[in-house]
Amino acid sequence: MSKSSPKLQWLKVRLGEDLNWWVSETSDPIHWDADGLGIIDPRQNANIMESLDALRDYGLDPEIIETTFIAFRVAGKDKDNTVELRRVQESFLELDEQLFILPDTLDEEKSPYADFLDKITRCRVKLLNDLIDFEEKLEIEEIEDEIREEQNKDYMEGKATHFFNEVTTILDYVPDGYELELGDDGEGDSEDEDDIDIDLPDIEEDDEKIERDETMRWDDEEEEDDFDKDDEEEKPEEEPEEEEKPKKRGRPRKS
Repeated sequence: MSKSSPKLQWLKVRLGEDLNWWVSETSDPIHWDADGLGIIDPRQNANIMESLDALRDYGLDPEIIETTFIAFRVAGKDKDNTVELRRVQESFLELDEQLFILPDTLDEEKSPYADFLDKITRCRVKLLNDLIDFEEKLEIEEIEDEIREEQNKDYMEGKATHFFNEVTTILDYVPDGYELELGDDGEGDSEDEDDIDIDLPDIEEDDEKIERDETMRWDDEEEEDDFDKDDEEEKPEEEPEEEEKPKKRGRPRKS
């Protein structure tokens, strides 16, 4: 099934413990297996697109990006903290909004995503050979070997390789013993991920309230207690009132 297939119209995704987003349900379970299927979130999307800009001078055609990824926008959030995504029909590269993107990986060997990885690997090698004076030209196989090593490591640990990690392994690759100056290939110039907020709809909070008891301390109460203590410490001690001495009473003198 190609990207143009109408069957994949929505996804449900969840945030994993690794802080990556993973697909939990799809509208097309026959062709798309949600088990171990990652999805690139808006922060990661911005990071990748920023890095891809540096490869345009080395032969990367934006059209291959468009055909590789299927874009989704946030449609809602469920009470189980899964997020509902709806497919974007327009060209996502022309949209100024935060989007999740899913690589088209149905055919692992001949999929648009496989072609995309091959293309950005070749472009990255050209960039590195252009910017770094190697004793011997860098070969594509060196990056491919590193990708396989990362994937094998994840496999041995029982983890699925997330698409973001796979793509950035290529886009950030620099051979051991070498480095690129920040800005030469766009690295270090991308927007801070913390400045890109994913706009997720709020869900209703549970109406069930926790019963308070003596063992529970609340911030406002602690502040009030501290305030009262301070008042007591600052308040000067009142001097005890002197007891009024009783007047002596005698008999009137006899004249």
